[in-house]
Amino acid sequence: MRIFRLLKIHSVAFRFGLDEFFLSHGRLRILRTPIKWLTFWRKLDRPRGERLRMALEALGPIFVKFGQMLSTRRDLLPHDIADELARLQDQVPPFSTKIVLTTLEKVYGQNIDELFLKFDEKPIASASVAQVHFAVLHDGTEVAVKILRQNIAPIIAHDIALMDTGAWLAESLWPDGKRLKLQQVVSEFARHLDDELDLMREAANCSQLRRNFLNSPLLFVPEVHWDYCRSTVMVMERVEGIPISHIEQLQEQGVDIPQLARMGVEIFFTQVFRDGYFHADMHPGNIFVGTDNRYIAVDFGIM
Repeated sequence: MRIFRLLKIHSVAFRFGLDEFFLSHGRLRILRTPIKWLTFWRKLDRPRGERLRMALEALGPIFVKFGQMLSTRRDLLPHDIADELARLQDQVPPFSTKIVLTTLEKVYGQNIDELFLKFDEKPIASASVAQVHFAVLHDGTEVAVKILRQNIAPIIAHDIALMDTGAWLAESLWPDGKRLKLQQVVSEFARHLDDELDLMREAANCSQLRRNFLNSPLLFVPEVHWDYCRSTVMVMERVEGIPISHIEQLQEQGVDIPQLARMGVEIFFTQVFRDGYFHADMHPGNIFVGTDNRYIAVDFGIM
């Protein structure tokens, strides 16, 4: 099975012209022109960052997750690639409504109308291992329902092994590969994934961070609805805010950006030095600013 997956990775990389990354450096540069002639039928008119993002999406959740992590390392990546990979933070193509409803009814042993007064079938956010839908409980409480992708664990275990091999090849063949330390990145990445696949653990993480910042003027953490939480489904209080990266919208809301920056530093240092427990996946897809100008945190898989 691994050889077939490896062939698919190679096929996708070739289709989206990712060989460009390897052929743009050192001794391999001489091969660029003949390869371009030999593969003249490929349509590679899109920017390289967009093609890389599309390739990661085509390869599946684990590669999307890896792209998300890389998108936060703007100190290592060119801006055009980092900007495009940032779209993977909460704009991954969602899985189907049929799968969502089937998963929920299987987990709870009830049909969707018995579970929720209202369930929005269109996801509000979709990421590498799960997606989120808004819903309303029968008592009128508005909630967000996070649902794990089906059969994600074996896919991740399989692809991690391939990613490690790919990282080794990249470091061997691509001069920038050693600088990026891709094998170390993959190793660090793999250590956290198991925790992210258990939404009961994430619910516990969320509850702990909420207790640490209860009534805080700086940070709001949503409440978990434990009666509805399972290992593959997490239900928490619905929150609304502006993504931290949307600077123009924040300014229109009257947010003092320098003050917001100071608050962000204080929140992080408080987590680290007061609590010894901090949100470790603080990319812009997970951090919002509410109407009261407080930070709002979501996605507590890595703490």
